[in-house]
Amino acid sequence: MGGQSISNLDFDLAPYVTMSYEKHQKRNLEKYCLTKKNMLFEPSDDERYTIEQLSWRDTVDETFQAMEALIHNLNTMSSRAGAQTPFSSINLGMDTSKEGRLVTECLLKAQQAGLGNGDTPVFPILIFRVKDGVSGEPGDPNYDLFELACECAAQRLFPCFAFLDAPFNLKYYDPNNKHTFVAYMGCRTRVISNVYDPSKEIISGRGNLSFVSINLPMLALESKNVNKFFKALENTLELCCNLLYERYLIQRKRKTYNHPFLYGQGVWLDSDDKGWDDEIGDAIRHGSLSVGFVGLAECLCKLTGQHHGESNEAQELGLRIISYMREYLDNKAQEQLLNYTLLATPAETYAGRALTLTRNKHGVIDGVTDKDYFTNSFHIPPKYQISISEKINKEAPYHQYCNAGHITYIELDGSVTKNLSAFMKIIQYMKKSGIGYGAINVPLDKCESCGYRDVIYDECPGCGAKESEGNKINRIRRITGYLVGTLDRFNNSKRAEEKDRIKHENI
Repeated sequence: MGGQSISNLDFDLAPYVTMSYEKHQKRNLEKYCLTKKNMLFEPSDDERYTIEQLSWRDTVDETFQAMEALIHNLNTMSSRAGAQTPFSSINLGMDTSKEGRLVTECLLKAQQAGLGNGDTPVFPILIFRVKDGVSGEPGDPNYDLFELACECAAQRLFPCFAFLDAPFNLKYYDPNNKHTFVAYMGCRTRVISNVYDPSKEIISGRGNLSFVSINLPMLALESKNVNKFFKALENTLELCCNLLYERYLIQRKRKTYNHPFLYGQGVWLDSDDKGWDDEIGDAIRHGSLSVGFVGLAECLCKLTGQHHGESNEAQELGLRIISYMREYLDNKAQEQLLNYTLLATPAETYAGRALTLTRNKHGVIDGVTDKDYFTNSFHIPPKYQISISEKINKEAPYHQYCNAGHITYIELDGSVTKNLSAFMKIIQYMKKSGIGYGAINVPLDKCESCGYRDVIYDECPGCGAKESEGNKINRIRRITGYLVGTLDRFNNSKRAEEKDRIKHENI
């Protein structure tokens, strides 16, 4: 099983916060009556207020401890693939009740505090949802939690930010139905539209079934002109959809006992009537089948001579390519009543593998195969110098087409914990620009010799220890959406990509 996402942790845990408060209130009232040596003693209004304050304080402490335990367990349980910690994501920030707000506040503060020795938690991926009227602007009931989320992200890289006012997210939004508040999994996965059953366009009980990615630079190199490129793209999309359909036919014949949690416990949408030996069948149609892509920037360099960060001509062609892919998949979805969607692929190994396959076939070509990786999805190449606002403006239009998932990153140099207003300004600019999902990357370094935390180059400002002399500097970085403390275990392409990242300046 792949990554898991909790879509509404604040709403889901709020009733248990109420139960916790009632428990503490009963206990504190009994303790107070015992001091009066009369269990039938009726406290005054002032005394009852004091009891309520004490009970809420106890509830806050207990909730914070629960959130600490959640983060600790998700970073220490080796239950994914037998060795890895669970690839988990948590969406929150929309519940405006006192109890739901407490869940959000405590989880953010637990993330901010870090693990036992102050290290940055790798999981869960926290995702704070921003919505005007809830948290998007000063005066909104959860705006203070948005401020806390920005403060936490500046120190710990998480949370990322989902923007529910983006038109392609807002169209599903029903303020009375939390299951329509678009949620994300991991670095970008998004499931919401449902051509199989439009009455159930919700986030809960669904997921992505399969995905396959297209090597756009290879298609560009094998096409003599733009028209032939689009013909090759059409043929490749047809091939991808056929592949996904073949997988789907195999998946739908799986039995409930093959998925004892999802289907045996009725977690998956419309699976609660399945017997233990039943095929999962049509219930699986609520899931999505995604076609992704890598290397739009390199593809455009071959077709136009420049990538979309460098010229408006390339940007126009890039949007034409991606909108064409989306239209093709929308038509295929209506034709088969299956949720074919377009994914901005978070290429880990494929960013390097696709490059290697293409270079082996076509050689080293400037602007196309002259690096050790292809740029992820529609992103501006990480080595290209571009301002914050320009990068957001260039990438934002692609989010609307990539309905299976998308993200835009901004790289900052130095610690932004001392300039929180600048951090918040960038997030607000993402919101206003039509970004669906975004995050800010900052260096998170720790000297293992003295524990100093901040940006560290070769020499630690705290103790003078030098990495070049063998001293250990722990460097937390975000790679395709999640955090790592070392790049040693990543392939050469991802190490090269991380090294090439230019820090963005000037919004």
